[in-house]
Amino acid sequence: MNKGKVYLVGAGPGDAGLITLKGIRVIQQADCIVYDFHINPRLLTYAKKDAELIYAGKRGGHHEMTQDEINRVLVEKAKEGKIVCRLKGGDPFVFGRGGEEIEVLADEGIDFEIIPGISSVIAVPAYAGIPVTHRRVASAFTVITGNEDLSKQERIFTHIRASNQAETMIFLMCVRNLDTITNKLIDEGLSTETPSAIIRWGTRAEQKVITGTISEIASLAKEHKISPPAILVIGDVVRLREKLAWYEKKPLHGHRILITRQLSDEYLKLEDLGAELFVFPTIDFLPPEDFKELDRAIKEIEHYTFIVFPSPRAVKFFFERFLTLGRDMRDLKGITVCAIGKETSKSLRTYGINADLVPDEYNSEALTKMFKEKILNLQPSACRILYPRSNIALKGFVETMQSLGIKVDAPITYKTVKPFEHGKRLVKFLREGRITIATFTSPSSFLNLIDILKDDVKEMLKDVTIVAIGKTTAKAIEDAGYRVSIIPEKSTIKDMVEAIIKWVKQK
Repeated sequence: MNKGKVYLVGAGPGDAGLITLKGIRVIQQADCIVYDFHINPRLLTYAKKDAELIYAGKRGGHHEMTQDEINRVLVEKAKEGKIVCRLKGGDPFVFGRGGEEIEVLADEGIDFEIIPGISSVIAVPAYAGIPVTHRRVASAFTVITGNEDLSKQERIFTHIRASNQAETMIFLMCVRNLDTITNKLIDEGLSTETPSAIIRWGTRAEQKVITGTISEIASLAKEHKISPPAILVIGDVVRLREKLAWYEKKPLHGHRILITRQLSDEYLKLEDLGAELFVFPTIDFLPPEDFKELDRAIKEIEHYTFIVFPSPRAVKFFFERFLTLGRDMRDLKGITVCAIGKETSKSLRTYGINADLVPDEYNSEALTKMFKEKILNLQPSACRILYPRSNIALKGFVETMQSLGIKVDAPITYKTVKPFEHGKRLVKFLREGRITIATFTSPSSFLNLIDILKDDVKEMLKDVTIVAIGKTTAKAIEDAGYRVSIIPEKSTIKDMVEAIIKWVKQK
């Protein structure tokens, strides 16, 4: 039996960029990931395709799995010989019950490793513009759990009373006991005018910061309907927020953007400007069930005048099969290679091929126009086009070329499938109005999402700003009864990102 291992990984407080490099590496290698509610779902996009994802819940006292059940799963999966990533919010050893989980593993003789995470203790105040220490303001800070019966925690308040130095107090999980905490501190002699801040969903798109004196912060929290997760910061450092606040000033702060395809680097500019990305690919790509048509085309490759690659996926799946059948790039000598789009051209270069033709616009109409001009002086019988495609690709280009008497072979090179897993959190976010913008790069990316969503959530999607790449995608969305607010001039991810930024800045 292979020996399993459990990695206890701190995922940070919420912003996907605040996980460590080592934490990302473990997610990428894990056979099984057991994750909590407060984990940013974008971190799961680093998981292997065949990784088992187990949702453990743990939100504000409500648990999908009990702690004993979580412990049992960690032990069982490790004993199956799997690499297990236990992914926990913040740092697992700061009020995260990580020590309890590791004790169980140690008792069972299971190998484990601890990968610390950035704790909300320091990160959440930082994103609110509040340093927990400052040379001229506070030389120490105390971290206290706020979800226990604080009337019994006399040692906490004794420490506060005994402290002779300027000190910041940070209470985690404090919302339910806010009145008790503040009243007890005042009873112990803390000035009623002591600056305080309560921060909800720190480092996330919906971060909300309420400031006031310690005597009024509890009532302000109720007035602003602050609910978990939130932390309380008490001390003179809170005054610095007025000068140091930065996160809420980002132009896209407050926006959570739904990405319905695989994440690529072009989207990350949205994160840099303050948006949070919710990555939920509604399309997955697999090899075709039958290679007969594709194999025939590859075996006759020297008879083609042109090969037209419509997407990076077409490049990937075509050349995987091409090389499997024993062909190599020398067999493409004399064939004109066309790529639709910069990303497709980039994918070709990974195989040592520079595209000979790239249409000015990345759509079927521009491709057809380019080919009509290219073959104007050629006899139709002298042309033969290979068009590797997906199982659901539109055949407008193929049919137009065939109407001109040109032979076009369009073998299915890969198939597009709908992944139904892991949609629970997306449904929840839509119900709660926490998705502000949804992006679609093809009709199928939209239609698949509609197929995945529940009926009541489909209506809620109408309250979301919808972005569509290309007229065909926009038409499919509008035909379904939804309004498209943003259509970039060019059908690229880069242009879509720029269009979103421009639209938000104009609002």
